[in-house]
Amino acid sequence: MGKKSKHKENAKLPVATIAYYGPDDKTPTKVAVGIIRRFEEAPIALKRWVGADVMRNLAVQKEIAEFIKSHDVKSVVITEGIIGCPHEEGIDFPTGQDCPFCPYWKGKQ
Repeated sequence: MGKKSKHKENAKLPVATIAYYGPDDKTPTKVAVGIIRRFEEAPIALKRWVGADVMRNLAVQKEIAEFIKSHDVKSVVITEGIIGCPHEEGIDFPTGQDCPFCPYWKGKQ
């Protein structure tokens, strides 16, 4: 196994990961929250919220807090800003192509 990252050394499990997505780097329209019980394993739970401004929507933030609490999360890791397009490759557009709905992310993901 490789070296543990500093984040892994400091994170207590289970950990929640929070990532924001949008059509550009300024407009959050999707948030995904994953719950991880063990590093190097897939999340045991994953939930997504979509809306005009999920980052500031109080109802969405309350649901996220309840989702995290329901899994007895001990630490949270959150992305800095918006990390990509909200559409899903292979579901919303063909695998291996850029999203046709979000020209801002063309060639960046």
